Amino acid sequence: MNLFKGAGVALVTPFNSDMSIDFPALRRLVQEQISGGTNYLVVQGTTGESPTLNSEEKKQVLETVMEVNNGTLPIVYGAGGNNTMEVAEAFKHIPKGVDGILSVAPYYNKPTQAGYVAHYKALASATDLPIILYNVPGRTGSNVLAETTLELAEIKNIVAMKEASGNMEQIMEIIRCRPEGFLVLSGDDAITLPLIAAGADGVISVVANSFPAHFSKMVSSALKGDFETARKYHYDLMPVTKLLFAEGNPGGVKIALEELGWMKPFMRLPLVQVSDGLKAKIVAETKKLTK
Repeated sequence: MNLFKGAGVALVTPFNSDMSIDFPALRRLVQEQISGGTNYLVVQGTTGESPTLNSEEKKQVLETVMEVNNGTLPIVYGAGGNNTMEVAEAFKHIPKGVDGILSVAPYYNKPTQAGYVAHYKALASATDLPIILYNVPGRTGSNVLAETTLELAEIKNIVAMKEASGNMEQIMEIIRCRPEGFLVLSGDDAITLPLIAAGADGVISVVANSFPAHFSKMVSSALKGDFETARKYHYDLMPVTKLLFAEGNPGGVKIALEELGWMKPFMRLPLVQVSDGLKAKIVAETKKLTK
């Protein structure tokens, strides 16, 4: 599935001061991704604060992104949860024009590995769209093991894993044993370069929201085997990447986006804006990267 190779971006959702969605800023963000070299757009992942948007708002965000994108880049839609039947029903309402689904491992319930397999088999049977698995134990409370991922990789329309476990040995085991055509995508911006060096196929990035050109050049250079160029971008981005996640996501990246003039930094509760001290550091690093 070459559609999902390279640098994908988990789009933030811009808000106005009254917490309504800032659609002009969303349009600007999509345009910046297209011109910056991003390879595909991920709409309504958790970086987009999807738990705080109602179903009508999610629909409006997706429609806006699709309108601005106008078929330029592939679009992945985030649809996951810990109620398998509810997620499978949501799959049926994803509109035409979406190229794939990103579905996070069930959170809070802490299923067994057999439960993960049963969950994703049920979801795969509910759609013909390609599905990208998403393992993020720090948020879900439990880990999808390498052998579970490899079992699921045999299902025809399960085409990739976004791996955010941070466990390099686990991720490399998936890369080593995966079936042909199954993609492994970094879920951690900071280790994207080493994972590509180990054989991964790209990333679904937060940092790319604010620095699409830098990040896409790092990823594309690495995928071409030009690690000298890739390392330059990697180390240029390293300080700001650390800062953007220091007080949670997407609070940090929204400060960088404000500094760029693309949107305001508002977030919906329970998320709050980052501290003044961190904000000053992010602004300083953003200026360095964009001067």
